[in-house]
Amino acid sequence: MAKRNDYSEYDLARLQAELMEEREIKEMLVESVCDLRCTVAELQGRLRSVDGEGNEWKTRFETQVELNGQLERQISHLQQRLEGIKVNPVDRLAFIRSYEDMAVEMLKQHLEVLSEEKSDLQSRLRDRHLQIDLEGKAFHKTNDERRAYLTEIATLSSFREQQRRQRSNQRQGASVSKRIRFETSHS
Repeated sequence: MAKRNDYSEYDLARLQAELMEEREIKEMLVESVCDLRCTVAELQGRLRSVDGEGNEWKTRFETQVELNGQLERQISHLQQRLEGIKVNPVDRLAFIRSYEDMAVEMLKQHLEVLSEEKSDLQSRLRDRHLQIDLEGKAFHKTNDERRAYLTEIATLSSFREQQRRQRSNQRQGASVSKRIRFETSHS
């Protein structure tokens, strides 16, 4: 019976260990469920806030659709114009004739597009002129600084060369005077 009793205790100990593991797993699952509920609540809150912004996004979408339509019409017009030029490249007035066949509204739209392109190109040209002027001024300033540095370097180099010559002459003069003193004292 003692053996059965020990064996029963072993089973009891193993069962208690498994029960503890199961309790730990249950605790982890409960915590996980709580975390998931919090996350769901947070996401629902975000969804409600996005629903409130729906009108803004709808307006943006409609504006973008309208802009896309305008761009598609411009692309279509430019493709037609390109095809017209390709048909008869020798006829230099063919593109003018293509304007004669266009509706007034389409001509007005084309004129607006060309006016915008013109103003954009003029603006870019002004920007480039300004950039060139600024770069030119910067170049002249840097070039003047370079010249000043070169002048300063030349001045310092000549001054250094002059000092080196003086030291050399002083050394030679000192050695000559020592030699003369030496010769006069030994004579």
